[in-house]
Amino acid sequence: MKALLLPAAGALALAIAAACSPAPVSDPVDPAPVDEVAAPEPDPAPAVVESHTVIDVAVANPDLSTLVAALQAAGLEDALKGDGPFTLFAPTNEAFAALPAGTLEDLLKPENKDRLVRVLQYHVVPGKIRSGNVPAEAEGVATPSLNGLDLAVRTTDGGTVMINQATITSADIDASNGIIHVIDNVLIPRMSE
Repeated sequence: MKALLLPAAGALALAIAAACSPAPVSDPVDPAPVDEVAAPEPDPAPAVVESHTVIDVAVANPDLSTLVAALQAAGLEDALKGDGPFTLFAPTNEAFAALPAGTLEDLLKPENKDRLVRVLQYHVVPGKIRSGNVPAEAEGVATPSLNGLDLAVRTTDGGTVMINQATITSADIDASNGIIHVIDNVLIPRMSE
């Protein structure tokens, strides 16, 4: 039995010695190649934002579609895309509908284009007038329109901004070449002026 234990003890001693000895050193292994990650491409230049002129802003507002149609019929669309600045007093579709029966239809006839131009230019003032800068009614300041006729643009004692007999219902809508104030009446100049 001693003879059997001796070889077993020797094998055990060899196994322990092998386990305690340092692992054999092998040649270093090069790491696997890594695909190079491409640097992210820079963002393209920001898109150029188109300028939105007073006519562009009016076209985008469905409540001003009658005004836009009238401006197009009068050939004033390109003028309101110009450098400006302009202040456009823009009557709503409802304001045009409130005109006496047949008035708008007559103005839109080709033979009445000069009258239509005169009416529409009466809604435009050269320069940019913010509602907060409108003088008090007591000052009695006349504001010349694009057709040369004066408008009574004023702030009442109650703080309402009015143009002749129209009231601004939505003020200070900015455009790249001016400003728009939505009004509740169509401004009709006296044709004798």
